[in-house]
Amino acid sequence: MAKPSSTDGRTRSFVQIFIVVGLCCFFYILGAWQRSGFGKGDSIALEITKSQADCNIGSNLSFDSHHGGDVGKIDEFESKPREFKPCDARYTDYTPCQEQKRAMTFPRENMIYRERHCPPEKEKLHCLIPAPKGYVTPFPWPKSRDYVPYANAPYKSLTVEKAIQNWIQYEGDVFRFPGGGTQFPQGADKYIDQIASVIPIKNGTVRTALDTGCGVASWGAYLWSRNVITMSFAPRDNHEAQVQFALERGAPAIIGVLGSIKMPYPSGAFDMAHCSRCLIPWGANDGMYMMEVDRVLRPGGYWILSGPPINWRVYYKAWQRTKEDLEEEQNKIEEIAKLLCWKKVSEKAETAIWQKTTDSESCRSRQDDSRVKFCDITDVDDVWYKKMEGCITPNPKVTSGDLKPFPERLYAIPPRIASGSVPGVSVEKYQEDKKKWKKHVNAYKKINSVLDSGRYRNIMDMNAGLGSFAAAIQSPKLWVMNVVPTIADKNTLGVVYERGLIGIYHDWCEAFSTYPRTYDLIHAHGLFSLYKDKCNAEDILLEMDRILRPEGAVIFRDEVDTLINVKKIIGGMRWDTKLVDHEDGPLVPEKILIAVKQYWVTDGNTTSTQ
Repeated sequence: MAKPSSTDGRTRSFVQIFIVVGLCCFFYILGAWQRSGFGKGDSIALEITKSQADCNIGSNLSFDSHHGGDVGKIDEFESKPREFKPCDARYTDYTPCQEQKRAMTFPRENMIYRERHCPPEKEKLHCLIPAPKGYVTPFPWPKSRDYVPYANAPYKSLTVEKAIQNWIQYEGDVFRFPGGGTQFPQGADKYIDQIASVIPIKNGTVRTALDTGCGVASWGAYLWSRNVITMSFAPRDNHEAQVQFALERGAPAIIGVLGSIKMPYPSGAFDMAHCSRCLIPWGANDGMYMMEVDRVLRPGGYWILSGPPINWRVYYKAWQRTKEDLEEEQNKIEEIAKLLCWKKVSEKAETAIWQKTTDSESCRSRQDDSRVKFCDITDVDDVWYKKMEGCITPNPKVTSGDLKPFPERLYAIPPRIASGSVPGVSVEKYQEDKKKWKKHVNAYKKINSVLDSGRYRNIMDMNAGLGSFAAAIQSPKLWVMNVVPTIADKNTLGVVYERGLIGIYHDWCEAFSTYPRTYDLIHAHGLFSLYKDKCNAEDILLEMDRILRPEGAVIFRDEVDTLINVKKIIGGMRWDTKLVDHEDGPLVPEKILIAVKQYWVTDGNTTSTQ
């Protein structure tokens, strides 16, 4: 290939500027004209249209000039992309791995039927999940915490079933969330105030929380203003759409259950775990569920149990259960907590709080109890589809200084890195990763000017690595679900949590545990290179389409040949795309593909584009 001339370089630089300016305009107008919960466009859109009249200058992106004849050859001979048709309207809220009909074929024991049961290859849908008629973009945070458009999740059952508990109210064309819950009908803020009188929430030492059986996630939604980020989960059951409501509100949540499989989180991930009338039988199976909570709690972390059987002597009549039944249940919980070396630090009204010891090995070595059984495992974070066991997961000794308070924790050296627990990731490599992703995110902001404006609340990083993308984009306006693929070279999810972020293990050959239309922005770095020859790229892209909101955006970062293949598939998916160079210039083989999902909705058994 001939050596490029200085004129070629100037031409490429001009083209890059030309493209970036066009993309900035493209996203700026998109942000104003979104089908938002506060109306399909507003007065600001008119002003933007006037001031950005020439914003379509980058609408036709040519990639050929950057890669000689190679890309041209691919484009010249490639066939027309396969067009993906809309799914039938009945699939509007389809959750492939928690599909109700399939779930009912599995055992009820230990909630197995509510766990993940993904469809076999022959039953997978190869179509686009439609949005319901009248769908609008959710309100911006923090208004979204309190209001959800009715059309987005048109299910009124909880307004009746949970009326006296103040979960949710239907008001015209919106649902209102007063902040109540089964154990806190007067509001989550007052309930959290009571907890904060025992647990040091204010000083940043408690940053990550787990809410088991979360309902509509009001506890986690209200903790956000106190700089605590909560991973909430609940099953897809007769409480229709509770997790969907949580995500529409802008609260992190997944469909999940404590059943027979370990939770998809690393050991020692959470500073605090919570159950408010979550109906989990904590004393059953020899304490297996409490042992699983112990596994994901950090040494020194807290467990909050609110509701039956706490203080049963006072409340047994209101709970309509016998004294004997409640006393037996509480005794079992107390016994298991003792085996786990948890110390009860508070019991007031219907709420009890235990704290996990920071020196569990020393405590358990003093115990003379045959019931203390330790798990015989070499990798405590190998949890994907692994059976839960009635044993205690060993924790290393830690000191209170191992983790910094948040937000200092976000940028400090995580203990797993400092101790060399992640093979191949030194302190130096961690620092380089932070610096690299700060640079990448700055480049993204130049391409998409509304990236950190509040336009995108629910963000997913499909291949999160050390969590540096989430750290670089950190803002009170947004949160990131950091996904570490189960086939990734390095298990880094523990590092993500040590930075005060949240995430989950997942295999992208399967559907994610969420409802359709629950993420505003998806980031996929190296994902399709990672999954090459592992599963069908079409399946991954259709799953991305399922979980992405209409007018939501995707940022792909990968090798050019991989992105050309991805772009071809997307050509049949009702997405608009732009392919741009790496921020360091056209000679870098890694490129960026920006995509925006078009707005279209179902109309009975058909679909319409608006």
